[in-house]
Parts: sequence; C-alpha cells; structure tokens
Amino acid sequence: MMRYYLLVAAAFLVPNDLLAGTTTWDGKYPTQKIELSVVYFVPSDRSPLADWRERVDYYCQRIEKFHTREFGSQSTLTTKVIEEPIISSLSTKSLRNGDANSIYFKTLSEVDRAIQFQDKREEGTFPILLVLSEINWRPLDDFYRLRPGEDRYEFEGNYQRGEHFPGATSGGARASYLSDRGCGWGLVSADGWRVPYRGSDCVVYHEGCGHTVGLPHPDQPNGSVMSLGQYRGWISESWLDEDQKAKLNWHGETENRAEPTDLFSTFRAIPTPRVPQPNQPVTLTLNWPTNANVKKLRVRYQTSIEGPWCEIPQTWSGKSPEMVNLGIFDRDTPISYRIDTELESGETEELWGYLQVRENETTPPFPVTPSVDLLPSSRNSIIEIQPIDPSQTINLLELTQLHESWKTGDWIIDNGEIISPKGYGARMELPQTPSGPYQIQLLVEPLDPPNALLIGNQVNSNRFATLFGFATAGGHKSAIENIDGRNVGNETMFTGNLFRTNQISQVIVQVNTDRVTMLVDGVTIVDWKGDTKQLSLSDYWNTPNPASLFLGTYDCRFRFHQILLTPL
Repeated sequence: MMRYYLLVAAAFLVPNDLLAGTTTWDGKYPTQKIELSVVYFVPSDRSPLADWRERVDYYCQRIEKFHTREFGSQSTLTTKVIEEPIISSLSTKSLRNGDANSIYFKTLSEVDRAIQFQDKREEGTFPILLVLSEINWRPLDDFYRLRPGEDRYEFEGNYQRGEHFPGATSGGARASYLSDRGCGWGLVSADGWRVPYRGSDCVVYHEGCGHTVGLPHPDQPNGSVMSLGQYRGWISESWLDEDQKAKLNWHGETENRAEPTDLFSTFRAIPTPRVPQPNQPVTLTLNWPTNANVKKLRVRYQTSIEGPWCEIPQTWSGKSPEMVNLGIFDRDTPISYRIDTELESGETEELWGYLQVRENETTPPFPVTPSVDLLPSSRNSIIEIQPIDPSQTINLLELTQLHESWKTGDWIIDNGEIISPKGYGARMELPQTPSGPYQIQLLVEPLDPPNALLIGNQVNSNRFATLFGFATAGGHKSAIENIDGRNVGNETMFTGNLFRTNQISQVIVQVNTDRVTMLVDGVTIVDWKGDTKQLSLSDYWNTPNPASLFLGTYDCRFRFHQILLTPL
C-alpha cells in the first residue's frame, strides 16, 4: 500500500541560516514550517460522506500531535482542510482506468489544478498537497473489507490475530517529493483513512508528511511510521527513526519522546474480546497515563459507513476507568468506534478504531445490501491497458547521450533530466528501437505555457506520431497522426488541455500490431484500432533513422523527468 515515487534533485550543502530547523531529505528546502493542504476527493458519480469533515479533522489533529512530539520546535506541521469536497470531473470508472499509478496522477493533477496549489502559499513554508479519496483504485467495500470475486465476495484486508489494520491491495496510496517544484504530493485511498482501522493515522502521516519530504522506508523493517507502524498500532504507538530525522537536519531534543503524563502517547482503547461473537458484550480496554484523572468520556459506534453514530453513556468509579462498554450486537457486523476523553488537567484526546463481530472468527460478515463496489457491474467497470513486465523496462533517460543523438535545436541535460528547446518542431531521436509491441512512459513538465508534445513511434515498419496538447484557436488538440494521411482532425482527435505549466504529468503510449492507446495522468484520451498500414509520419516531423523512436516539442520547453520503454 505504501509504494511511492521519489523525484529528487541532487543534494547540496545547506546554508547556515537553515541549520536551526529541519530540511527535506536532500537538504534542498527548509521544513521548519510545513503547510499541509488536505482535500477530500469524490468522483462525479459518488456522494460525500455526511461526516467527512469529522473524519478528516481527526487525522489532522493526530498527525499534528505526532509531528510535534517527534520534532519539537525544530519543525511545525500545520494542516489546512479545504472547506468543501473536490467533486471530480471524472467518474469512478474513468478514475480507475489504468493501474494504481494512473489513479494517483489523475487524482493529484486534477486537485492541484482545482485548488491552484502553491499559488497562495505562505512565504517560508514547505507546501504539501494531501488528497483523501472516497474510492480505492479497485472495487472494494472498505467497511466490510470485501471485494467482488468471480462468483462470490472475497475478504481483502490486513487481518492479524483478530485485529484489522489498513493495507488492502485494492487501496493504492501513493506519494511524491517533487524537488523541482519544492513541494509534495500525497494520496491516501479509501482503505487508508475512510474506515478508521487501528494504524490508519500512520498511513496518513506516512504518505502525507513522510515520502512527501523525501523520507524513504528504513533499511531495516521496524515499527516506525515510515516502516511497519500502520500494521502494529495507532500513530501514537509509533515513531520516526532518529537517524532518519538526523538526515532531515533534526538535532535532537532533551525531553523524552513519551512522558508518562503524555495522554497522546499513552492512551489506547482496544476491543475486548478482539473478535466478539453475536450477543457477546463488547468492551474497550483503556490505557491511561500514570495518575490520570478523567473528567469526561464519550463513546460512540456505527455499524454502517453512512449510518448514525450511536452514543453509549458511561459511568466509572475512581480516577480513570480500565474499560468502557461498547454494546452487545445480535449479528455479524463491522463496527467503527470512537472515544473522546478529557482529563481534569485539561488534556484531551480522541481515538477511532474498528472491529468485526463474527460468529466464526475466520468468516467475515456480509452486507444485506451490497455497496456499489460489490455490485456485479463493478467487476466490468474497469478498462485495463495492456499489462507490462517492469523487469524488462529500459530507462531511456539514462541511456540518452545528447552528443550522440540526432536532434534539432539546443536540447540540454540538467540534473540528469532532459529539457527540450523552445522552438517549432524541435525533435530528438531516442537510443532504442523496439522490435515488437511496446509501451513508452514519460513524466513531463512544461516549462512554458503548454503547447504540443509529440512522440515519434513505429510499428510494422510504419512510422507515425502521437501528438499531445497542440494549442489551436479551438483549444488544445491531441491525436494520432497521420491516419490515412490526415493529421489533427482525424477520427482520433481529442480536445482538451492536458498539461499545466510547471506541473508534472504522466504520459503513456502503448503500441500494438493493431492498436494504439494514448493516456495522460491515467486517462485514456485515444484508443485506436485498425490496420497499421493506415499510419504514416509527415515530412515535417521526419528524422534520419526511419526506425527510431523520437521526442518532439512545439513552441514549449518540456522537462523530461522519466523516459521508460517496455516491451509488451
């Protein structure tokens, strides 16, 4: 669930005025002040949860407290929740078109544009965009933890010794440190936050505040938040490795990480029994700081993600109760619970958790009314592009030597990345020629007002081009050209602006013996099937090697962060 992309420029020496606070992993940006913009993202065919803001606020206060505990005054984290959900222009089906990487790029690109991320950033802050999505990248009822199988519902989730933790393979959380832009992008899919499994707050920090400043996974797996913390407990039970913090220019604190009086670090609420049966009383066993004197205690639960929160009144004797009642449930059901407490000292804390009542510990509950993700139609709602074998991928960015490549215009290499010139019809041949069907995948960033990006392709000895975002008076046009001698304006033409200045987008072209597919940020914009003899390349874009793949740009400089070629 916690795979990620790390786009990092070369590290350099940190100026003296940065030594007082933390920095990104590569030392490039100060992180004394981190501003996390948090967005609730909903596909066009879904409805926002009625209590979405309470859920988002819970994770925000949890990760803020954790960051304060770990970094003290050397780095402060401030969360800023966008007041209204971002309703996507795309449906669930469109968003799920492609793999988990595709849904990440589609979601983050759309939200980045919608809120004009970074346009109003506060001076001296490191900005991070964190999207909490209403869906997973594949059909999954995250409340029941079920996915549609061929002929039945199948349990999918991280289930250890009767406890539930986030980590379903249908989840698809991702994050990037975008060193060139000086910011971070994070996505937590529904499985990582919508239902509050124990450890979900670890996922939100891991993707939202860890990878987004360049933090990798530790070399040796452990219970830290950047490693296996999400599978072991709440974020208050986890930590950041001190050698990782030192790499972020943290100088150490004199106080201990978790004092006995620290309610955040000590408070726990564990279901007892871990897997209750129907009609069996369910309690929450509580852990408190030494000598805690409880002033208030509020306990609620729900048995449906859209259902009401039911409150259970509590009484106790002494300073702090060892357990509280959650209720008795007459059938198999999932349960989300939340407990709020205030001590006489004024300290407050809140914990959310999850369990399942099961007649048989190995058999999960099944819904009476299936959610939309469990309906049979959801199994057929995903359009797959052809799978690839990553072990066969060739990194053309590393192989390209500008002094050896045929090109027009002044192409340059900067920090290991290629930048095209701002000219008309600039092009450069790539150093590999595929012998059969292939995929070429790029991460591109327009450095000027976006205009055309072109990829020169070949199939069955026919050359042709895939054109992305050619600026015209009638809007930005994309197409395969030429088809039967026709360029932009043929049956494959797509109208719409695909790129934004200084924003990275993923571009994929798949070429088969009878099919060409073009995708941007996971959205299929062209899917053509036909006889490849119909394809040709105009003289304008021609290059000397008639079999070569090539890159072309038109009146716009593009920075190429990634160029990957994979046989299909």
